[in-house]
Amino acid sequence: MPVWPGDPEIALELTSSLDAGDPYNLSHLSCGVHTGTHVDAPLHFIAGGGSVDQMPLEVLVGPAQVVHLLDVDAVTPYDLEQANLPPGTCRLLLRTRNSELWRRGVSAFTTDFVALTQDAAAWIVARGIQLIGMDYLSVQRYSDAAPLTHRILLKAGVVIVEGLDLGKVPAGTFNLVCLPLPLVGAEGAPARAILLEQA
Repeated sequence: MPVWPGDPEIALELTSSLDAGDPYNLSHLSCGVHTGTHVDAPLHFIAGGGSVDQMPLEVLVGPAQVVHLLDVDAVTPYDLEQANLPPGTCRLLLRTRNSELWRRGVSAFTTDFVALTQDAAAWIVARGIQLIGMDYLSVQRYSDAAPLTHRILLKAGVVIVEGLDLGKVPAGTFNLVCLPLPLVGAEGAPARAILLEQA
């Protein structure tokens, strides 16, 4: 699994083992909170911002629009306009060429992943979208000098879900269930995110 440069590597260690004569198996997990599929809380980039345990779960559960933008190098307002989102869309998940990295099992971090431009972040805020999900480790381009894309979204209260694997998900409307670990005071948390077909 790729890890952002400088973030802690993932380590899973069996500390007690039935095979070794212990009465149970017990593992120790060590990783950064922005590992794999995860949620960014405002505190990640905003001093005094809310932590992940304070995030509204109702935003993380409900109808979500999956949009395919497979031929772009960066997501712009034009790309989002062309998606013709249904009126009232409040959760938006973007499937880009990034999802191919998950399909191929690329474990090395890639710097040329597709992400939002700052203008696209402002477009999302202006349209009243409450949750944005991306299929790599950041909504923001690696080459950006400052985390303005994150700040635009987080200051407006937009929930950011990163590291989604949307490789097998067609475009359309699904029911999203995304539950981050409620780590008290943390600026983010790993999450389990699933999409359910609408009845």
